[in-house]
Amino acid sequence: MAEMMPAADLEDVLICPNPNDENRPLVKTVKTYPSEEEIKKDPELAQMYAAFRQMQAMIASITKRGAMKKQKAKTVEEVEMGQGRMLQQAMRNRDAMQSRGPSSGVMFLFGIIAVIIFLYMTGSLNNDNKWFVLATIIGFGIIFLLFRFTSTFGKRLGIFDSNDPKLIVDNSGKKNAAFVDATGSKAGALLGDVKHDPLQSGGMGTPAHLRVEAGAIHRANGGVLFIDEVASLKPRSQQELLTAMQEKKYSITGQSENSSGAIVKTEPVPCDFVLVAAGNAVDMRMMHPAMRSRIRGNGYEVYVQDTVPDTAENEDKYVQFVAQEIRKDRKIPHFTYGAVGEIIDEARRKAGRKRRLSLNFRELGGLVRAAGDIANEEKAPFVDEKHIVRARGIAQTIEQQMSRRFVESRKDYQVFGIEGSRVGKVNGLAVLGDASSGLVMPIVAEVTPASSKSEGKLIATGKLGTIAKEAVENVSAIIKKHIGKDVSQYDMHVQFLQTYEGVEGDSASISIAVAIISAMEGIPVRQDLAMTGSLSVRGEVLPVGGVTGKAEAAIDAGMKSIMVPKSNADDIYLTGSLRNRISIIPVENFVEVLRIALVDSAKKRRLISKMTAMLKVKKGRNS
Repeated sequence: MAEMMPAADLEDVLICPNPNDENRPLVKTVKTYPSEEEIKKDPELAQMYAAFRQMQAMIASITKRGAMKKQKAKTVEEVEMGQGRMLQQAMRNRDAMQSRGPSSGVMFLFGIIAVIIFLYMTGSLNNDNKWFVLATIIGFGIIFLLFRFTSTFGKRLGIFDSNDPKLIVDNSGKKNAAFVDATGSKAGALLGDVKHDPLQSGGMGTPAHLRVEAGAIHRANGGVLFIDEVASLKPRSQQELLTAMQEKKYSITGQSENSSGAIVKTEPVPCDFVLVAAGNAVDMRMMHPAMRSRIRGNGYEVYVQDTVPDTAENEDKYVQFVAQEIRKDRKIPHFTYGAVGEIIDEARRKAGRKRRLSLNFRELGGLVRAAGDIANEEKAPFVDEKHIVRARGIAQTIEQQMSRRFVESRKDYQVFGIEGSRVGKVNGLAVLGDASSGLVMPIVAEVTPASSKSEGKLIATGKLGTIAKEAVENVSAIIKKHIGKDVSQYDMHVQFLQTYEGVEGDSASISIAVAIISAMEGIPVRQDLAMTGSLSVRGEVLPVGGVTGKAEAAIDAGMKSIMVPKSNADDIYLTGSLRNRISIIPVENFVEVLRIALVDSAKKRRLISKMTAMLKVKKGRNS
């Protein structure tokens, strides 16, 4: 974006002393590259550019003769010198011309030598007082050096002129508008600051205008200001940034209240920039509402896609991505055609949607490097498919590693079964952390006569979130509608076993409903089957997320089949031998769920017939 903005609009900013109020420095803004017409209109500017071009010509002629080869690099920089830097350089040259002659330091040194010679010639310097005289001279020397580097005393001695302006925004040499990355910047770096001066009394302090530092918003004037993780900015910084965006200028002051810079405030400094801010969707609530309103009123809020269509053109770009990672690493071998295909397969798996490729390039890049390291250990000339397969086991997320340990622990202690049948117990599926990490979640139910004469209760335990609790409550309506039983006569207890990590979402709806009906009717549930799916109050099985990760968790647990919503069937992407290790059963409605999940018996057949008849009657009424 910055490359599309004209460099002709760039401006340099100088901070000048204010003779009336030293704590209110003045601001001078000049065009970095003035046009020829602007130079001709200003006699002083024309004279300065004429002298500068004359110096350029002289340096160029000397460089051509080879007499000053070291000046060649400097010449290129000077050709692109902006007006702000040129003004500052001109003032320094003026001060140098005015201060020609012996410096104060040299004069002080000659004075000390003269005193020593005088004392020696007159015989005043002897063994009794020589150390005292030497200590006195050294003491005066130290005092001189202390004052030598202070502004006001230095000005009186002619060392430097504290009235010279300070160049705080210098765009010299830039061919395009400024692009400033302010990611992670604190208030001072973002908004500008005035340095603290511990020697602010006794005439030894640094002038206020020389302590002013520009912020990222000022250096981005006329260009682009980029801030990643914008929600991490403190509320006050967001408010001040909003002010700068609205006013297009912002005064610089000390950001610390305990600093001497806090009493200094410059005139408004230009800061007309285009803000490009990035962040995560979950962090948007931490952004200042007025700032978001300003962005929507003058620009756009864009939700970036995390997947792209799985096309041949996009697959070629993933091949290019692998090549770039290899070149950037410089240590891992090249990939075979099959290895690159495995990386593309991993992108399909991480997408979690049919005919899509994931844009999670960080994790894909980690897989590329892990496979390359394995190939290097084996001293293989190329990375092939087997290296990618091994790397998948190494380059796992924390959630995937936790999921595997949960599965192993629960299998050891028989928290869930993978064979036979049980009444009121279902193997549900959930995701842990990101959607790529699945987890087997056993659910048990028990139905008892209602403890209250007025109504029955549905009690669920297992650290459930808001949506999960609502999903449990909806099950009672489904049971009443599809079975025709009065649920007010029963207390239904549902327990999510050992869900210390918590449960959120409604993907366990079909598991809860199957467990309750199994307990209510006394019909066993298959234990070699795991299931996931959301259930509407009308008995429709709705799609859920993370089905690939859930399928992999079911495979790791030793399940033979997995039941998923029909609309999710194509979203499951299993690589290699995993495809043959499990049967995927898509379902559309709750009757299909019970027909597959419950063990065949006379009770089951009567229940299915009853539910089918009720559905036909209701369909006839609706038609």
